[in-house]
Amino acid sequence: MPKITFIGAGSSIFAKNILGDCMRTPSLENAHMALYDINMERLSQSEKMLQNLNQNLGGKATVKAYTDRKEALRGADYVINAIAVGELIPTISSDFEIPEKYGLYQTVADTLGMGGLFRGLRTIPVMLDMAKDMEEVCPDAWMLNYTNPMAIVTGAMQQATGIKTVGLCHSVQTCARELLEGLGMDHRDVRWKIGGINHQAWLLEITKDGQDLYPEIKRRAAARTELHTDMVRYDFMKLFGYFVTESSSHGSEYVPYYHKQRYPELKEKYSLPTNGYKNWGKGKASFWKEVNDMIENRNLTHERSHEYASYIMEAMETNVPFEIAGNVLNTGGLISNLPEKACVEVPCMVNANGILPTRFGELPPQCAALNRTNINMQLLTIEAALTGKREHVYHAAMLDPHTSAELSLDDIVSMCDEMLEANQSFLSYIK
Repeated sequence: MPKITFIGAGSSIFAKNILGDCMRTPSLENAHMALYDINMERLSQSEKMLQNLNQNLGGKATVKAYTDRKEALRGADYVINAIAVGELIPTISSDFEIPEKYGLYQTVADTLGMGGLFRGLRTIPVMLDMAKDMEEVCPDAWMLNYTNPMAIVTGAMQQATGIKTVGLCHSVQTCARELLEGLGMDHRDVRWKIGGINHQAWLLEITKDGQDLYPEIKRRAAARTELHTDMVRYDFMKLFGYFVTESSSHGSEYVPYYHKQRYPELKEKYSLPTNGYKNWGKGKASFWKEVNDMIENRNLTHERSHEYASYIMEAMETNVPFEIAGNVLNTGGLISNLPEKACVEVPCMVNANGILPTRFGELPPQCAALNRTNINMQLLTIEAALTGKREHVYHAAMLDPHTSAELSLDDIVSMCDEMLEANQSFLSYIK
């Protein structure tokens, strides 16, 4: 009977999706599911909801909430990480509001940019502390990380701990389908090859019955003139040659081309919102109403989703191989023209031996070059978190593509100082 520990279980709907998947998987349905969160109210809600769901699906699993993280981790075979460090108000909102004072606007701000930088600085110490607990009470467990900034926090775990860690996202699974559906093309039985870094991985090949679909894709994309949500990705495909995994809105903030004080019309031209966190705040009440409805719904059920976690655990438990897109350390040059310390997103085979990354080879030079502009910032954020050196916080911000394209060095330093002050309760280790 495997033990699956979910850290950040107060993310109730995500916990339902991941652990509901496990309840729907024969090799995992009798697992002990240990829940942990620092928010006791949300933890209790998740426990009630998952116990309700478990009973409706046959009651084979055991679901228990823990108030002690180390005890939740003790003896775990798998650890699902889905934490967020800092509340929406005032912490996450400051990731947007302070940069906006300097004329720097972001869309989601959880992966790169100033938001990604400070979310990473807040999260890495918590992850490393969790790793110490794991090394003591479940040293052989696999850490399946869903927390953003994906490449930054996963890369820190891979560089600085002995815990087996893979980063998981769903942008690779949905990339080809989203592209083809947007162009009115059938996505069934399509084969594809994707590699790069999280949220900026490249759809290098897409075929059906051995036929290359890219010529028709590019023809249809060029002919599509109405306002739509993939315009930034179409730009990438036209100018860099390949479609990219992350959405246009999110992906636009990883590059210096779209959020420009000199070109304010780009926001409307590409339909790029910069008030996402305000909308998230407005949606909290409806989110928790949905959770409460699930707790009270005696008929609550679940169908297995496309999230990778249950498929990874199933492959390890049964030794039946399964392929995923995993975020792993680029050891040995899995992608040969990206740095070895980079956290890259490549196809990985999973079986009883664990997660086995494939050697991907070279990316097209322009794709690798754009990835490296993101990797520079990611590695310097990790360096700042591991050393506690303030200068590396500045370096990460100075090398962030969007930030460096908009602000002077003096403004970048001043903005970093202001954000460090706002995050002092989390970042006292930065000197």
